[in-house]
Amino acid sequence: MNLKLQRALRIAILECDTPLPKTKERFHGYGGLFEFLLRSGAKALDRPDLDPESSLDFSFWQVELHPDKYPDPQDIDAILITGSRHDSFADTPWINTLVDYTAKILSETKVRVIGVCFGHQIVGRALKAKVGRNSGGWEAAVNDVQLTEKGKELFGVDKLRIHQMHRDAVAEYPEGVEALGYSPVCKVQGMYSPKRLITIQGHPEFNKEIMTEIISTRHATGIFDDEAYKKHMGKVDLPHDGVVVSQAFLRFLLES
Repeated sequence: MNLKLQRALRIAILECDTPLPKTKERFHGYGGLFEFLLRSGAKALDRPDLDPESSLDFSFWQVELHPDKYPDPQDIDAILITGSRHDSFADTPWINTLVDYTAKILSETKVRVIGVCFGHQIVGRALKAKVGRNSGGWEAAVNDVQLTEKGKELFGVDKLRIHQMHRDAVAEYPEGVEALGYSPVCKVQGMYSPKRLITIQGHPEFNKEIMTEIISTRHATGIFDDEAYKKHMGKVDLPHDGVVVSQAFLRFLLES
């Protein structure tokens, strides 16, 4: 690769939900949170061809609230599909539109696709994989993900520690993708196809404060009972590899 990119990478972040109040106050939306993550990853990579500020050009698309507004594939290099509290398998107009758009991007363009949690499941659904409730139940806060050989190669670690917040999952690997990892609770933790897509079931963008707000809110609303609340809160402050995942995302975007 040249020592300097010819132009900035144009990354369209498809926001599929709105953060809880404290997280929204700091980052404004999930787009702002992922911008922070990817710029942090660029700093950690410390590559002469990737300036953390000038080499990344972000745009934000709130596809849940504005399902008629999507980026033109000719104007972008990549999309990143965020997490969401919604069911990725729901027969809901805006989710169906998102699935169709993702499928078109993957089949008809050279735009690269990153999917995170709900976004990972949307990519699976767009590739005709079965998506639904996970028989293993909830994964929440920091959990270990065992990596395949390809996962170890892409992430540069032997095991991934990452925040999770899901009870839905991709049930099978779609045709044409490589498996990246698995856990006792969820067998499809990440997918990869060179210069095409990379996804992860976990949340590299989350930290202790964000996860604490989510778990506390779900406890207050009865989604998590006292036992689950205690279990998950006991893992919010564990070390996690969010920036490691961010660096892998950026290396994927730079693949030539």
